[in-house]
Amino acid sequence: MLPAEQAVSVSQWDRSYLTVVRRNWHLLPKSQLLTLMDWTEEHLEFTLIEDDFFYVKLGNLKPKCQTIDYNSAIKKVDKTEIAQFKKRLNTVFPKGLPKQEEPFFHFVKELSTPSPNTTAEGSSMFSPRIAYPYFALFGDPLLSESTESYPDDYLDKMHAKGVDSIWMHIVLSKVSPFPWDEKQSKNWEKRLVNLAKLADRANKKGIKIFLYLNEPRNQTEEFFAKNPTLRGSGNSLCTSKPVVQQYLKDSLSIICERVPGLGGFFSISASENPTNCWSHGKGDLCPDCGPKGAGRVIGELNNLYIDAIGAGFSKAKKTSPAHSERPRLIVWDWGWRDGIAEITLPLLKNESLSFMSVSEWSLPIERGGIKSAVGEYSISSIGPGPRATKHWQIAKQNNISCMAKIQANNSWEIAAIPYIPALYNVGEHISNLRKAGVTGLMLGWSLGGYPSPNLELVDLLGKNKELPFEEAILKVANNRYAEHGATVAKAWRLFSTAFREFPYNIGVVYNAPLQAGPSNLLWAKDTKYKATMVGLPYDDLNGWRVIYPEDVFIGQLQKVCDGFAEGISLLKNTTKGKKISRVLQQEINVAEVLYLHYSSIINQAKFIIGRRTLESGGNAQLKTELKKILTSEIDLALRLAAIQGSDSRIGFEASNHYFYVPQDLFEKALNCSKLIEQYS
Repeated sequence: MLPAEQAVSVSQWDRSYLTVVRRNWHLLPKSQLLTLMDWTEEHLEFTLIEDDFFYVKLGNLKPKCQTIDYNSAIKKVDKTEIAQFKKRLNTVFPKGLPKQEEPFFHFVKELSTPSPNTTAEGSSMFSPRIAYPYFALFGDPLLSESTESYPDDYLDKMHAKGVDSIWMHIVLSKVSPFPWDEKQSKNWEKRLVNLAKLADRANKKGIKIFLYLNEPRNQTEEFFAKNPTLRGSGNSLCTSKPVVQQYLKDSLSIICERVPGLGGFFSISASENPTNCWSHGKGDLCPDCGPKGAGRVIGELNNLYIDAIGAGFSKAKKTSPAHSERPRLIVWDWGWRDGIAEITLPLLKNESLSFMSVSEWSLPIERGGIKSAVGEYSISSIGPGPRATKHWQIAKQNNISCMAKIQANNSWEIAAIPYIPALYNVGEHISNLRKAGVTGLMLGWSLGGYPSPNLELVDLLGKNKELPFEEAILKVANNRYAEHGATVAKAWRLFSTAFREFPYNIGVVYNAPLQAGPSNLLWAKDTKYKATMVGLPYDDLNGWRVIYPEDVFIGQLQKVCDGFAEGISLLKNTTKGKKISRVLQQEINVAEVLYLHYSSIINQAKFIIGRRTLESGGNAQLKTELKKILTSEIDLALRLAAIQGSDSRIGFEASNHYFYVPQDLFEKALNCSKLIEQYS
């Protein structure tokens, strides 16, 4: 008998709808998916496009699915299949399905509850220090007056870990008037009122708000049929057009005027959503922007922002004189092609301006004999790299303060845990940045906002410029884990060394089942699907490994697992037979989940290779090996389910919600059990 249906709160729904859509993407046709979600088609479309590229994560396609009619389907089920399933269920779960010990999203309650918060004394050499809130809502959060994304006690906890700013995603036409289509701006004033309330509340906690600025967004063919003179390259609103420039100036000015105390904005001008004519390298198709070139267009765009911020701030001072600090513009070189920085940076007006570069980008690395360079966020690679160093030098020559974009907590190397316990890697990176002359840090993207030992370490190093990072790590360990501090620090050393063996490549971090881990199903035949960006890995081994030969890909992951296994054993053996604190158990959980994820990827890769060999004429011995792999996968899935069932943080990331839930892991165990039967 199924358990009684449990009510789902608004809070839970707002942090799980992506999980529900993803889990049903291959099961339901669009019509039934809309019914399940109780959404309009417009709501689904907005979610797919604006919820952090969700449609890309789903593969830019909707599989064709038959309408599910349960009453008809149940009549067609073979009774033999039912008996086999029952037998399989009893074999895998002889005591029944494990219970959920800690409710989903319990971490929200925990992080929103008052607790003693201590912070390192002194002022940091890095400011701002920007993070993304661990459980903030994507979509359209400013439409609600709820404080749930940014509760006071969570802000206190982050401030205690050294965070002095948080960032949030906006679409400009949602928070200011869009002059050519009022529908796009519906409720913009309400959103600004809520943003002002949030900024005021955060300021009282010592935290500034920075806004994501990736504008102006592309428009539809229908829009340009009505407004043909605004068109630039492709579907861009051309930023060389005076009316578009005025729209951008007016919009930012209104925001700064109505949100006194705003920390500022960070601009992305050559990546993410298609925006200006040169944002994705096709500006030569625009008669106005083409002759200017990307560097000049991007420079002019950011100067528009600077002027608009200044105009809005001047108005805000008249009504809110207490807020005397002008909002800052952080110009980010994300996606800038070679040569743009040399043109753009000298053009910028140096008025409350910072320049930011991803620290580890272009860093040369060698893993398993394969040479490459970092092209995404990485904690396995220690920055800064040559690209950031070069761009910072150009900025400094133009008297522009410099910031480093890093990932202090986690990265797409694994985002299913709140932080990667490779503190020696993080510490060495921050130590290097202290010498590089950067004055601010962006501590994470949508992932990485958990009040962790990693953030505590960054704070300590920023406030003690001469403190060796090894000593700082021991201080953090002792502060958090008391008598077990030295042991935890040793484990962190093992984790950090092992993690440097990760087979890094942008394709690996986007496509491999790093986030799905053991929840990723296995198939008796090739599905032919291509892995999607941090979404659905399928069985696309070639897409997972990219530049790494199969044996090297597996071997490098095994090196990481071996180091983590050693560190986990150290922690467990030291605390064996002793009552340990919840915080130490959570530390062990984080390390063990990484181990389980990577061990599963090794299994999955070996299974796919074995399946391929079997199809081309393998023998009975190969079937035995496949069954061993499948048995191991069942064990990994159930171990992960047990941890997630007791630690609600596991598997969650703000822009993806839960990558998996225990039921997915139970399904994986049954999936493997059925495959074992097929190979017997």
